[in-house]
Amino acid sequence: MVENLEDLRALAGKAAGELLDKAKVRPGQLMVVGCSSSEVGGHRIGTDSNVETAAALFDGIYEQVKKRGLFLAAQCCEHLNRALIIEREAAEKFGYEQVNVVPQPKAGGSFGTTAYARFSDPVAVEHVRADCGMDIGGTLIGMHLKEVAVPVRLSMDHIGEAVLLCARTRPKFVGGVRAHYDENLL
Repeated sequence: MVENLEDLRALAGKAAGELLDKAKVRPGQLMVVGCSSSEVGGHRIGTDSNVETAAALFDGIYEQVKKRGLFLAAQCCEHLNRALIIEREAAEKFGYEQVNVVPQPKAGGSFGTTAYARFSDPVAVEHVRADCGMDIGGTLIGMHLKEVAVPVRLSMDHIGEAVLLCARTRPKFVGGVRAHYDENLL
């Protein structure tokens, strides 16, 4: 059991760092995070949204993302159809169309609300195609990853009481029996 917000921040940062190292991401790529602060606190998803918990998790993750020159997409809850909060720069770079919504703890979730407050120029978009991602508490980020997602095992499988699942993506294999593949892309 996590005892304080600084422990949560440290755990989230450690998990993000491990994922980003294992995913072999490059500067300018995109990471998606879905996070249930309710689950982290030991409650059923969507029942006990906690902005302080979400902020601690966000800060730990975002520090690792920024250090590597990546963009972060914060997935909102199902009340906003799992829209995402990203920096305007990322939306423009990747060609994502902005939608009009401002997340709140009970309509978007505390993690999305925190991202909206912490990003320098936040916008909401409906879809992204991220290179890797973290699902903290069963938030179902798969729809926001590129097509070939590969599980990434970390040294931890929980943050607080929430199950932690991570993934990276890789290019599709194409060709037939005579095809050869670049081992660096596996």
